[in-house]
Amino acid sequence: MPFPFDNTDSKGRPVAMRCVGLIAMLALLVGCSSGDEGAPADIRATVISTLRPGSQETQFGALEFVGGLELSSDNALLGAISAIRFRPDQRHFISVLDTGHWLTGAIERDDKGRPKGITEARIMPMIDRYGDTDAGKGAMDAEGLALRGDHVLVSYEQHHRVDTYPDPGFETSPPDDTIPILIPRRQLRANRSLEALMIAPQSSPLAGAAVIVAEDSLDDQGNMLAAILDGPLQGRFTVRHYDSFDVSDGVFLPDGDLLLLERRFGLAHGLGMRIRRIAGADIRPDAVVDGKVIFEANSREQIDNMEGIDVFRAADGTLHLILVSDDNHSILQRSLMLEFRLSDESVVSQN
Repeated sequence: MPFPFDNTDSKGRPVAMRCVGLIAMLALLVGCSSGDEGAPADIRATVISTLRPGSQETQFGALEFVGGLELSSDNALLGAISAIRFRPDQRHFISVLDTGHWLTGAIERDDKGRPKGITEARIMPMIDRYGDTDAGKGAMDAEGLALRGDHVLVSYEQHHRVDTYPDPGFETSPPDDTIPILIPRRQLRANRSLEALMIAPQSSPLAGAAVIVAEDSLDDQGNMLAAILDGPLQGRFTVRHYDSFDVSDGVFLPDGDLLLLERRFGLAHGLGMRIRRIAGADIRPDAVVDGKVIFEANSREQIDNMEGIDVFRAADGTLHLILVSDDNHSILQRSLMLEFRLSDESVVSQN
């Protein structure tokens, strides 16, 4: 059920929300030195050369494995990566952590173009609309991320919203606007809501609109709630939900099709992930959309709780996907960055 906002403080902020944030902040202060906040993060990267241990296989469905990294740091804030977006230079990136932090950095590559490390990394607390930082769950449970023009858009769970931050300057600024999410908040589950946020191509029928898909907030038919937040086709739609997989992120391809990253994570069903490709032309108000699974992996492969996905065009013209995992700050999980080449020739030839 939605987070209860019955009382407010002197600034009009929900007391329950602020209490959760304060508790989370205290927990972080116990486990982290104050120097971690807003400081450079020396990220160590262990190269992952094969997706399936003991096998040299590289082709998995429509994806070809390029390489990967397992990330670690003495900065205790590293982890809980929810989403990632690359800058046009295909090297620098922005990520959000669901503890209410920004992670920025740059990917380094070896002489064959495979990822080998992360440099220029910084972890900074996100600033809320009141000018405060509130590290932890609750008020700043950042899940989705998108770049559009001179703004960075972030979707949040628990206190359901999509905020926009100025770009440049998002690291040190509060949001300057909030985009109406169109989905009634009473229909969104507290910790299972605005997980995926993406921007459609300007050349598509959606004309650069922001699109959200809820993780596990369902309608009466069991479909995942979704919405086109602005543009000429503004309105609500749903995404078919099945097989115990929940949406964790998404990204539009240059041709307008949508790749939805879905994960399965828990004792009941085990570890798994997949990517569904949904035709861009199907995304419109009142539609129920579905798509073909183009990639699937489970505990046989080197995956974890995969939460973020982005796409970029490499120097050779092919489309590459970057996936990241949320380790929940658990010693039993890993922060991963995996790269794949989209080998579906129909996708490459259309762009």
